[in-house]
Amino acid sequence: MSLPHDYSTRVYAGVLGKIIGVYLGRPFEQWSHERIVRELGEIRYYVHDRLNKPLIVTDDDISGTFTFLRALADHGYNAKKLSAADIGRTWLNYILPHRTILWWGGIGVSSEHTAWHRLKSGIPAPRSGSIALNGATVAEQIGAQIFIDGWGLICPGDPARAADLAARAGAVSHDRTAIHGAQMVAAMVALAFDHTDIDALIDGALAHIPARCALARMIADVRRWHAADGDWHTTLGRIQRTYGYGIYPGGCHMIPNHALIILALLYGEGDFNRSMSIVNTAGYDTDCNSGNVGCILGVRNGLDAFAGDLDWRGPVADRLYLPTADGGRAITDAVRETDFIVEAAHRMRRLPAPPPKGGARFHFSHPGSVQGFVADASAAPPALANPAGRLELRSTAATTSAKPARALTATFIPPELLNPTGEIGYNMVASPTLHPGHVVQARLIAAKANAAPLSACLVVVTRDATGTVQHHHSPARALAAGKTATLRWKIPAGTGQPIYAVGVEFHAAKPATLELDSLTWTGAPRTCLLPVSADPNALQVWIDACSGTRRYSDRLLVHQEDGIGFLAQGSRDWQDYTVKADLRPRLAADWGLAVRWQGLERHVTARFDGRRVRLVATVDGRSRTLATAKCNWPRETPHHVSVAVQGTTCAVTIDGRPLLSTDRIPAWLEGGAVALAVSTGSLECIRLELT
Repeated sequence: MSLPHDYSTRVYAGVLGKIIGVYLGRPFEQWSHERIVRELGEIRYYVHDRLNKPLIVTDDDISGTFTFLRALADHGYNAKKLSAADIGRTWLNYILPHRTILWWGGIGVSSEHTAWHRLKSGIPAPRSGSIALNGATVAEQIGAQIFIDGWGLICPGDPARAADLAARAGAVSHDRTAIHGAQMVAAMVALAFDHTDIDALIDGALAHIPARCALARMIADVRRWHAADGDWHTTLGRIQRTYGYGIYPGGCHMIPNHALIILALLYGEGDFNRSMSIVNTAGYDTDCNSGNVGCILGVRNGLDAFAGDLDWRGPVADRLYLPTADGGRAITDAVRETDFIVEAAHRMRRLPAPPPKGGARFHFSHPGSVQGFVADASAAPPALANPAGRLELRSTAATTSAKPARALTATFIPPELLNPTGEIGYNMVASPTLHPGHVVQARLIAAKANAAPLSACLVVVTRDATGTVQHHHSPARALAAGKTATLRWKIPAGTGQPIYAVGVEFHAAKPATLELDSLTWTGAPRTCLLPVSADPNALQVWIDACSGTRRYSDRLLVHQEDGIGFLAQGSRDWQDYTVKADLRPRLAADWGLAVRWQGLERHVTARFDGRRVRLVATVDGRSRTLATAKCNWPRETPHHVSVAVQGTTCAVTIDGRPLLSTDRIPAWLEGGAVALAVSTGSLECIRLELT
């Protein structure tokens, strides 16, 4: 089955609609309609600043949507065989307990928390989310539909497949009415690739849920009221009286919220601005409902959805965060997530999927995309635009090397999110995407209309021991008008960590425009990860999937109470590398190093127990010993350990002496982070480096 010719751009518009909707509704989530009108008036644009809140935040609607969809890639892109149990195992791999993705409101209170607990206790999906196990109140809350848009995005024009996949994904944490709501949303997203008529979207989606179910009856009532009332406020009143929160048990039931999605679609008549206003002013779970409506209309209208007098895209700048156990993908953007979705859609159909501009991380191929780049206000901030598949930096006056035109995009947690405690548990965790030792490559073009040559370079941002921003520059390149240059820069070892941002800057004697066609890096850096730098936030580069850590002047201690714990750093594109570490175990059952660490339940680990070493591959929580060797290592004794991974081979040495090797690394584990590992005890690491 082929894909639409404009598929990638429509997916991008759907992703934008999702995140814009969430960011719009998040500041007043769960407010009543009456309170919204009283304190904010009708919602027509972002109001975060009026409530002293940031616009770009971590949120379950976003992180769950784009994380749980990874089940498809992690299971070979086989949509036919992908099961609810597979998606449940994806939850266990990426969710850091009590910290990320979900609302950790308590077992029996939060549907998702309850389902995660069932999964962790060994109860697979779909039983983990079933009414039989959790009761109807827990199983029929809103959560099934808030994470579901991605399943529609990978099924353009195929609502049956979208609804089927949504049912499997929704069943991890929910049942019955909640699953029907998820199927409706996913099917409408899929249908929006082919249909613009709102009634056709609703009718087409209804064909995939039981005709007489509670959700279908509610939708019929809302459509009938819409036809009779002619005013959304009147219809909202009917919804509140007949299907409001007071009618249903639990804190956030599916039916009242799904009713507001239908309300906004009907009265909005396909107009993004009006639909956003209605669904957010109506109240209830505003960020969830707004995100679903935004995704549907983003796909339906394409990028035209965001055209007009309201600048929906500018303040967002494509930015989004996915805090999970896979820390290298936490700092991301709407274009990169679009690329992952488009690749998944192609691969599940066995179609070729050549990536834009050779797979560049920042390629700006979609109209208006900026991929998180913003003008640096501490310099001479340029105007940013993307009219033709390249990011333009335009200065309106002469610039100097001391005050250049500079634009940056984040590679680590932005300063406003460095406090690790988020609202209602949506904490921010991340590994830097860029490190000293990486080679950054960028293609730059000086605009033909420039009246003078410009001097351009790459730049990265770090912080010193006091938190003061430091800029580090590549060698500059002079560019005459109309000329192109490719800059390659290996970030020096002494640059410091973490690197917070990367970008480009230029200066010219007259106003000028620099076009950034692409910017990228890939693979594992050759760098030292421990000891940590003087930056007071340096420890936050680690994903602490363990009981705790302690930083000393000359070492780092990791401890774990029960089972195995990890302290990880890196990303999926770290494939072939050698990790070397000086380790000293304290009281511990076993300890060691993990490579190609893709999350809590996907990794290869060299595990020492004092008498032997085992090389263990874990995929979806199932572990298999690949090789074993004798190794006498008394506790409290330091040793130098090396684990080298190349393709399907892996070799372990201690103090330069080979211990074991294997050529049976599972194909699923083709890349991933490095991690310290310890079971029921403590482990000290004095030094850790990649070569």
